[in-house]
Amino acid sequence: MRTETLRDFRVPVTEPAAPYAVSTGLPDEAPVYGEYPAYYEDGARAAVPPQPGYLPQPPAAPAPQPDPHREQQHEQHRDPRHDSRQDPRQDPRPEGHPHGRPQGPPQPHAHTEAEPVHSMTKGPEEDEPEGYTPTYRDLPVIGRAPLGGPGDTVQVQYIPQDAAGPGPLYVVGDVHGYLDELVTELRAQGLIDGEGRWSAGNARLWFLGDFTDRGPDGIGVIDLVMRLSAEAAAAGGYCKALMGNHELLLIGAKRFGDTPVVSGAGTATFQAAWLLNGGQRTDMERLQDVHIQWMSRLDAAVLEEDHLLLHSDTTAYLDYGDSIEDVNDTIHELLNRGDVDITWDLFRKFTKRFAFRDEETGPQAVRELLDTYGGSRVVHGHSPIPYLLGEVGTEDGDESRGPEAVDGPHVYADGLAIAMDGGVTMAGKLLVVRLPLSD
Repeated sequence: MRTETLRDFRVPVTEPAAPYAVSTGLPDEAPVYGEYPAYYEDGARAAVPPQPGYLPQPPAAPAPQPDPHREQQHEQHRDPRHDSRQDPRQDPRPEGHPHGRPQGPPQPHAHTEAEPVHSMTKGPEEDEPEGYTPTYRDLPVIGRAPLGGPGDTVQVQYIPQDAAGPGPLYVVGDVHGYLDELVTELRAQGLIDGEGRWSAGNARLWFLGDFTDRGPDGIGVIDLVMRLSAEAAAAGGYCKALMGNHELLLIGAKRFGDTPVVSGAGTATFQAAWLLNGGQRTDMERLQDVHIQWMSRLDAAVLEEDHLLLHSDTTAYLDYGDSIEDVNDTIHELLNRGDVDITWDLFRKFTKRFAFRDEETGPQAVRELLDTYGGSRVVHGHSPIPYLLGEVGTEDGDESRGPEAVDGPHVYADGLAIAMDGGVTMAGKLLVVRLPLSD
């Protein structure tokens, strides 16, 4: 069922002294907070399932027993000047060697929001293999293939590309769980083939956030984006994503449940806010730790070919740093604290919208972001284009055009802003667009 997109996020409120109700999760038993019903999940927390995409290691084969006769023959012919046998407790590599032994305890990565996950195991005294590269936050996390495939692993084939430079740049607006519509649009742009596999070579694809809620298959959308990230990288391109406010909402609902937070509208919980804003129970049932890890590592802003890509049409990004790197690092660090009030504050700030819509103040707000972070245009999702155009929810009684009238991105704020949310949650269009736009 489609869940209506609201102008402002609904926040369940109660009087401070009121007890927090918990139900079995059935809609007809839902307690009411303020004027909106709040449906709570069962308070029991299930065990974290195994992460998809990583297979258990088989038991090691027993070491072969040495042949005393052959060992004696080897000793007779061995040249002591070329003896490569070492005491296994001694490392012959000097300190400072590119693959030398560690010089003290391992140092954590600067971004500690997600620990690298490797599919191999090591003994406590083994060094990293030569050529080993640690997992950084912008590398894809491989998860379960949503459109089928062998088991829980993603098979990708490396396709060498020429050195002509990066491929074309595409952006995707808010998906909100509409997996079928997303697959249709990606195929129409030639980014995936008939089997849902990456087919765009060295093209670059950016999702602007909000993968879940309101639509029927948010986890399927995340699984697809994660898989395409691996396939695009193997083909010489990339598929990346930004963090939207609905990612923050889902992370909060999973981590904090019905823990109360104090908001501007009273006392609320992530669990109730998530359900009131289109949270789907099937998504929560299928949500795994690998999805939370992936979402927590997403950046909030990026500069691509003079386009400043953001999720929300707000100036709240300025509260977190004077550079894109500072903004992303600060948000990751705050999320990594695991504090319910800090996470709620992040979520609320990135639900703000319409900062660029006013004809007088909108262009100035966009310029403030561009002057700080660079670029000549802001590209964002979050606010559906019908709302920006005043075509939904008009108050003057005039008949307005519906979301079906939106067939492409909306350029506004003196040409400085491009809106990409076509209103798929309102029977509008899910936008996949190549940049730069031809004006």
